[in-house]
Amino acid sequence: MFIAIVQIPMEKRPRDAAVEAAAKSAPTYTALGAKGLLRKYYLNGEAGGGGVYLWRSEAAARAWYTPEWEKRMAAAFGAPPTVTYYDNHVVVDNEAGAVRVEGKD
Repeated sequence: MFIAIVQIPMEKRPRDAAVEAAAKSAPTYTALGAKGLLRKYYLNGEAGGGGVYLWRSEAAARAWYTPEWEKRMAAAFGAPPTVTYYDNHVVVDNEAGAVRVEGKD
């Protein structure tokens, strides 16, 4: 798996506004399931907004975060986003009571 963390410098939103904005954009990310997005966690904090994205592969992630995407985000939020990429080889899933290691099922 592969993780991308997107950070957008912006003011922290009140909870209701953050939930409303997330709900409005959620269909876009639901549709990305067919392109390799497994999960998106919306971020809203003092350091800004953004998301933590869990992708099936690095290629799937990089196919989404294009220069055109960056321009759209900058136009929408008034500042360009920062994307940081990480390989993810091990997941501790306390909800499922499991530790998953990439390549082992």
